[in-house]
Amino acid sequence: MSTPRPRRYRPLPEKLGQVVLVFEAIVVFLGGLSIHGLRALPEGVPSWWGIVAGSIVALAMFVTSGLLRWRWGFGVGWALQVVVALGALIVPAILLIALIFGGMWAYATIGGERIERRVAAQHAGTVD
Repeated sequence: MSTPRPRRYRPLPEKLGQVVLVFEAIVVFLGGLSIHGLRALPEGVPSWWGIVAGSIVALAMFVTSGLLRWRWGFGVGWALQVVVALGALIVPAILLIALIFGGMWAYATIGGERIERRVAAQHAGTVD
């Protein structure tokens, strides 16, 4: 019987970022459904494109949540935050989603990294 290998250490920005992206993906998908239901797209664009766009961005967020183990995954996460913010050009109410989740994403990445450095320094004995 083999011994199970130890779990990989996941830093705080990765854990927080995954939580933010997964919950944001759910909200983005529901936003796409709302765009379809409200027929909020510009004239000449079928309303079902709201569902397609919401589904694609939501799927990209789910995938990106798994890519946060690499530094470039955070860059993809920031790009997705910009995509959501650009959705406010079509439906201004999306700006609220972009501000709330963008703030949480910024805290997860920037604040999480700061906390991670402080904890590492405490374990090293350099900070009381």
